[in-house]
Amino acid sequence: MTYVVTEACIKCKYQDCIEVCPVDCFYEGENMLVIHPDECIDCGVCEPECPAEAILPDTEGEAEKWLELNREYSEKWPNITRKGEPPEDADDWDGVDNKFEQHFSPNPGKGD
Repeated sequence: MTYVVTEACIKCKYQDCIEVCPVDCFYEGENMLVIHPDECIDCGVCEPECPAEAILPDTEGEAEKWLELNREYSEKWPNITRKGEPPEDADDWDGVDNKFEQHFSPNPGKGD
């Protein structure tokens, strides 16, 4: 089992999950984070930290489609180990549906 970040993170990117991760398996895109599934140790400490409820175990049906996206972009985006500032309008995007189709960016973030 591993954990994955879903579209609920897009444009929210609160980053509360980053500092609790004991293995630093988060990677930063321009407007979301992903988890490297081969680095994740399945501890689950990140899941309750996410205000947007964007992190799910891969055993949940919805998580399956996000596993490959997390894998692909964790190999392209920079690693992030310290919490930064979320976007100023993060709260406005929290809970918005269908963000992937309209707002996903394949561009990397800044990382650490």
